[in-house]
Amino acid sequence: MMRKSLTLRVILALAASAVLITTAMAEPAQRVVTLGGSVTEIAVALGAQDRLVARDSTSTYPAEITALPDVGYIRALSPEGVLSVSPDLILAEADAGPPAAVDVLNAAGVPFLRMPGDPTPAGVVAKITAVAAALDLPTEGAALAANVQVALTEAEARAAAVTDKKRVLFVLSLQGGRVMAGGEGSSAEGIIALAGGVNAATGFHGYKQMTDESVLAAAPDLILMMDREGDLAIGNPDVMAHPTLSQTPAAQSGNILRMDGMLLLGFGPRTPEAAKALYDALYPKAG
Repeated sequence: MMRKSLTLRVILALAASAVLITTAMAEPAQRVVTLGGSVTEIAVALGAQDRLVARDSTSTYPAEITALPDVGYIRALSPEGVLSVSPDLILAEADAGPPAAVDVLNAAGVPFLRMPGDPTPAGVVAKITAVAAALDLPTEGAALAANVQVALTEAEARAAAVTDKKRVLFVLSLQGGRVMAGGEGSSAEGIIALAGGVNAATGFHGYKQMTDESVLAAAPDLILMMDREGDLAIGNPDVMAHPTLSQTPAAQSGNILRMDGMLLLGFGPRTPEAAKALYDALYPKAG
């Protein structure tokens, strides 16, 4: 938890950064910290990679971006880490936090801008446009948004053409033996819909644990997960050993899919790619 009183290091950083507020937005920022994988991807796609001085731990694409200093996880930020690179602009995804850390960053005098976070095709375009505006790259932003919009429109048309939609259960974790899934309004539901599927997890918003009864009632045709390593990794044996998941149609037929988490849920420029990969897994005969 954030300490109530600022450390000397943070106080000094705030003082050093405060002078930037009068000039930071007068000309394009040259020392930018991006917080959130999709925001970082957009900045790079716009050609602003040379202006990035740090990124958060979810920003791993493209691979060369990982050479930048890592200021921590987007939902567990350290103001000290962010301010240590002397940014003149901070671009963050909508869920950056915790609030106390964001308050410190706002008080530092460095422009802190949250980007749109709607997990829909329109939200992707809005995010691209917002990042481009913040970086003063309107021409590049318009071009990228137009290209991505074409691919998103193709994905929407492909999804709309599906007449017998498959049911997908996105499993975020199995910690404690409980199924934590992506419900209504989640980015998981957004990508499932864009791939022509139906979210099997209903009756709750965001990411929450499901009861055994609700998992069975969901009756997914496919179980979708992030491709993870370490303690958070969920292998097929874990699914088949789970007393409830193992009884679902998806597990019984071996329809279990893992995808890169940022590709799948980031809702950035690669979202059309994610939608096509999931569509192909759901409807292999459709090509």
